[in-house]
Amino acid sequence: MQIPAPFDYVRAASVGDALALLERHGPESRVVAGGHSLLPMMKLRLARPEWLIDINGLAELDFVTEEIDRLSIGALTRHTTLLESALVGRLFPIVHDAERVIADPVVRNRGTIGGSLCQADPAEDLSTVCDVLRASVVIVGPGGEREVDMADFHRGPYESACEQSEMVTEIRLPIVARSGSAYEKVERRVGDWAVAASGASVTLAEDGTVADACIGLTALGMEGVATAAAQSLIGRQPTEEAFVEAGRLAAEASHPTDDQRGPVDYKRHLADELTRRVLRLATQRAGQSARTGSGS
Repeated sequence: MQIPAPFDYVRAASVGDALALLERHGPESRVVAGGHSLLPMMKLRLARPEWLIDINGLAELDFVTEEIDRLSIGALTRHTTLLESALVGRLFPIVHDAERVIADPVVRNRGTIGGSLCQADPAEDLSTVCDVLRASVVIVGPGGEREVDMADFHRGPYESACEQSEMVTEIRLPIVARSGSAYEKVERRVGDWAVAASGASVTLAEDGTVADACIGLTALGMEGVATAAAQSLIGRQPTEEAFVEAGRLAAEASHPTDDQRGPVDYKRHLADELTRRVLRLATQRAGQSARTGSGS
């Protein structure tokens, strides 16, 4: 086993302190929270920071708050906190769907939503969840605070809009009436990376037709959302026929690779089938939301 390169370590006392440390130590410094993304990369020598800036003690970044039109989640909020939150489950059941299949309890107890999104791994579940919920990410740096739409936050595999001297502090999920959401994943064993996964959000008009929809795929070689698949649903009744067409279009939009997790044809089949499933469940939840007045 390779031994990680030596590094220096410092604990930040506040967000401002963390930003000052990033600026002081420059490009060779990295922020660490749960560590379940960065530390494995360091062991494999894929990342070699000279300074690790520990932000675990920043309680100001650990929160889940419902506001008038959004749910605000601090970047240091643990996966377990999201999974156990009744508020999150009521407003965004897709988050609970995804959190149940993220790794194992050890990882969920330490890993954070901010760390997951900043890793920008194409096989990471919460990235797809935030894509289909049209989340935005709050980034703080020397120039102040800026808010970036999730569609623009990930710039490619393992690359995000968060610059070296900046930090993600908050994720914002818009609350939309008459909406439902769902996520489903196929994995080789419990806690493994996805062979394939699909997430969807659906908003129903008062006449029961689909007013808005968004579909995202995980580990299927497609960045962002399956636009054509989602648009095929707009203005239509959410019938099985509509879901079949959307599943087909989602599969066509995917670009999976042949690897140890399965061949291309199998993964495209999963893209199709899983998209149909999450659309059925998201639509069912949207109907419940319309009756109860809750969120997605």
